[in-house]
Amino acid sequence: MNSPEIPPALIVMVLQTKMLIVLFCMLHGIRRELDRRIERGDLRQTDGLARTRDELAAFKLEVARSYVPLTLMRGVDQRITDHLIRIEEKLEEATRR
Repeated sequence: MNSPEIPPALIVMVLQTKMLIVLFCMLHGIRRELDRRIERGDLRQTDGLARTRDELAAFKLEVARSYVPLTLMRGVDQRITDHLIRIEEKLEEATRR
């Protein structure tokens, strides 16, 4: 019994097909890995940005607390209160007439 001879072009085509499938799988794997890395990078960047914003807010609060002395704030508050009391007295006087 003679074995049928396989044409060399068919062998080459089968090998090329297998190589293309392997190449496609490799490219797909690389793409998935890159997508994962990009997502992780975005998360790290988002975490860093949130941490920076929190630190900036804390710094602003500390500056606001230490920038104006409490005694000065009390003095301004007292002057405003006194002025409002004078305005109320004038309004009461005007409504009596």
